[in-house]
Amino acid sequence: MNFMETIVRKIDKHQIDKEIIREAGEILQSGGLVAFPTETVYGLGADALKEEAARKTYEAKGRPSDNPLIVHIADYEDLKKIAVNIPPETDALASHFWPGPLTMIFEKSGQVPYGTTGGLDTVAVRMPRDPIAAELIRAAGGFVSAPSANTSGRPSPTTAEHVREDLDGKIDMILDAGDVDIGLESTILDMTVEPPMILRPGAITPDMFEEVIGPVSIDETILGSESEKPPKAPGMKYRHYAPRAKLVIVDGDLREEILAIRQLAYAAHRKGKEAGIIATGETLQFYKYGVVKNIGTRENEKTIARNLYRVLREFDEEDIDTIYSESFAMQGIGKAIMNRLEKAAGHLRIAAAAVVKEQRYRRIIFVSSTDSARGPMAAEILRHQDLMQEYVIDSMGMVALFPEPANQKAEAIMKSAQMTLKDHFSQQFDGEGIQDDTLVLAVEESQKKKIISEYGNIKNVYTINEFVDDDTEIPNPYGKPLTAYGECYEKLRKLIRKLAEKLNLLAGGEE
Repeated sequence: MNFMETIVRKIDKHQIDKEIIREAGEILQSGGLVAFPTETVYGLGADALKEEAARKTYEAKGRPSDNPLIVHIADYEDLKKIAVNIPPETDALASHFWPGPLTMIFEKSGQVPYGTTGGLDTVAVRMPRDPIAAELIRAAGGFVSAPSANTSGRPSPTTAEHVREDLDGKIDMILDAGDVDIGLESTILDMTVEPPMILRPGAITPDMFEEVIGPVSIDETILGSESEKPPKAPGMKYRHYAPRAKLVIVDGDLREEILAIRQLAYAAHRKGKEAGIIATGETLQFYKYGVVKNIGTRENEKTIARNLYRVLREFDEEDIDTIYSESFAMQGIGKAIMNRLEKAAGHLRIAAAAVVKEQRYRRIIFVSSTDSARGPMAAEILRHQDLMQEYVIDSMGMVALFPEPANQKAEAIMKSAQMTLKDHFSQQFDGEGIQDDTLVLAVEESQKKKIISEYGNIKNVYTINEFVDDDTEIPNPYGKPLTAYGECYEKLRKLIRKLAEKLNLLAGGEE
């Protein structure tokens, strides 16, 4: 295709520059392409009633020509010029959701060329809420086709910079109004069937529709695999929204997902690679390995919707082969988020339970008396072992009533071994948060007995010696010279090496 200089115009939706709108409108009327903001994502605008403009749109995006374009209008009365046999519920839907993130599909009028509709006898129509979009549509003559302004198959653009990355030199103009509000494309509702059917989930949910017009149906293929049928809704046939790295959705309850992603990222790290991780504000803290990005908060899934495409694009700047994503609830806008993630992943999912089912222990807690020397030393030595699986490794004390730093002599010995306890603060063992996959290793027999007597529900409690079948005594160096701490370290190092070997045997399925 021919390359051109793409003009970028900054524009403020609160104080719209009429001259910029006039310039952009003239480009569209003359058959050119202008990227512009909507409340969902940036759209690639063209004159919807010109066949040649549709061809240019497909060419600029690298989009298959059987993938229909959405026609954007700014005035409800204009719907009757491009659609026929408009069902009576349309008035109620339009009064509630237009302008806004709703696209409705109708039988098309003769004014709409088949190039715009991907060869279909139906037309997808939306009235965007963004004031810049409305002004531009009117300046262009009232009918602007506008798929997302990105290379086909890439994550949709939520900033003008995303548009420039994909389409610079391929389109005439970009109207830069900063970040969009919603970040996911509109809900698509097929009005040519009874009851109306949701073909693409979005910010407007089934419950919201039902309050206005009663029951709606949902296309069962929304989260299905690729179909050979011609797509009735834009963007629903092909792998879409995809980053350059392979994206995998990890599916299970949230705890299983976190554990599985931790293990997958750790396995990549052991091979000298870094995995990408899509996490939330609630789960960010649980990931130690990999390139971790916060997509938003589960308490407000609108933040996840707004950040999804930005995060997918950010991963393109990272040196990674695979991205692992947590899954999200299939209610409300969560259905739209999962729909986009599924498309971005090419429907590649793995069951979290399959990743973690063989892992007998996922957390290891060393318990000593005050959690100031032997326990934290053992934990730090284990963290430096070559382990086949990742573990949460902690240390706690039976008498650690308030946080204190590690013993200075213990720290001195660990430093000499190129390790450190500088971030350690003692914590009290209280039996809270211990699961069946937690391994509790006491430094002394007396601590083991006390745990068993006070917390009878805790499984997997051993002394370190018992678990590794080695009767080497772990001396208590408290109050003794530095050499005593060095001797304690050497004994611990021997036992922890045996512990690592046993954990690796268990990880390999051997008893």
